[in-house]
Amino acid sequence: MSGIFDSLRSIVGAAHVLHEGDLAAWEQDWRKRARGKALAVVRPGTTGEVAAVVRACAAQGVSIVPQGGNTGLVGGSTPDDSGTQVVLSLARMNKVRDIDAANLTLTAEAGCVLQALQQAAHDADLLLPLSLAAEGSCTIGGNLSTNAGGTQVLRYGNARELCLGLEVVTAQGEVLQGLTGLRKDNTGYDLRDLFIGSEGTLGIITAATLKLYPQPASSLTAWIAVPSLEEAVHLLGLAHKVLGASLTGFEVMGQFALSLVARHFRQLRVPLYEASPYCVLIENADSESEAHAHALFEQLLEQAIEDGSATDAVVAANLQQASQLWHIREAIPLAQAEEGLNIKHDISLPVSRIAAFCAETDAALAREIAGVRLVNFGHLGDGNLHYNVQAPVGGDPAAFLDTHEARVNALVYDAVTRFGGSISAEHGIGAFKVETLPKYKSPVAMELMRAIKLALDPKGTLNPGRVVLL
Repeated sequence: MSGIFDSLRSIVGAAHVLHEGDLAAWEQDWRKRARGKALAVVRPGTTGEVAAVVRACAAQGVSIVPQGGNTGLVGGSTPDDSGTQVVLSLARMNKVRDIDAANLTLTAEAGCVLQALQQAAHDADLLLPLSLAAEGSCTIGGNLSTNAGGTQVLRYGNARELCLGLEVVTAQGEVLQGLTGLRKDNTGYDLRDLFIGSEGTLGIITAATLKLYPQPASSLTAWIAVPSLEEAVHLLGLAHKVLGASLTGFEVMGQFALSLVARHFRQLRVPLYEASPYCVLIENADSESEAHAHALFEQLLEQAIEDGSATDAVVAANLQQASQLWHIREAIPLAQAEEGLNIKHDISLPVSRIAAFCAETDAALAREIAGVRLVNFGHLGDGNLHYNVQAPVGGDPAAFLDTHEARVNALVYDAVTRFGGSISAEHGIGAFKVETLPKYKSPVAMELMRAIKLALDPKGTLNPGRVVLL
């Protein structure tokens, strides 16, 4: 293997080819559920270097695992344990290439941290609306490779809807230049959409052109107690009616999920949860004025209290309070980690069927596992739940996973399918769900995906063993 090391060093420089010492930062996933062994970690600094690395690896039959911030939750960006895969880290490619205020676009390299891009847009008095809990460490290349969702999908869409163009290195080491800022371009197949959401299996995203929006005139946040999940869905309908297009976020959080935050992060002071089975976090970004935003919020809350879809509410008085409320919501996964290993499900369902799904599946899990605890929270506004299963009190979390994970997954995914949903809403397939996907995806869809993989990456150079198995 010395030949590949020499080739890689000649491309990116010896300092950016790591193959000795502690490589855990690149070899272990955020959840600590996947740990592999890399042949080397390579850190190119330009698109040309990425292309040359791909050509060198392809020539020697070495597969590549592209990696951004390594914050994924399905094992899609860590190497396997063979010690034969190169991790290609895009962290050095972190330049904002252009902000076109008149065209409302931002062009940036794949290694840019999402929060840095949000700030760059803000500094130009514009808004990049993609927002998720890992935004301080995830990168835009990874966001696009997994078609990340987050908290503002309700108004602005997933990462796919926010991307106008891509620069991509193909499995053959060629560069697809598609950094267009066009909203309309009907010149054949939309190659951009092939690479978004493909988790690095079809090409390596090296840069992207993203949509920007004007900054809202006012943004208000409210934390609302609701008596049931059915009433949370009703409140969502009411929010659509009253707030209209200014409704940007609608999150639901179960009582047990919030109790974990209260237990493990006492400084956060979780409001209203003790007397309510669910709480909702609503964000309203108004384009007119703060007075108009407050008037709409007051109207919404009055109607919700009157019709029983809400029992109490806290409205953030300023940006700091709003940030604190969002921090509570985003702390739920961290609180779960403190509680111990758990079985995670990132699912989507028609909003109209979420309450029935939860009632049926909650009951089925309770019958299967005495004392099981359900951590149910997520983006109710777009139908995406993080429906997670925690071991009973006093149980060994690792043993719980070993004993129950396969059965719990089957029970949950079967129910998701019956209710017309998807087994992966925003986290992707990665390695963790690659064998499960064919059970819940149509044979025609699987065959088409395999055909696309074989057409674009016939040697299996890019992220093999993810998304589809050949």
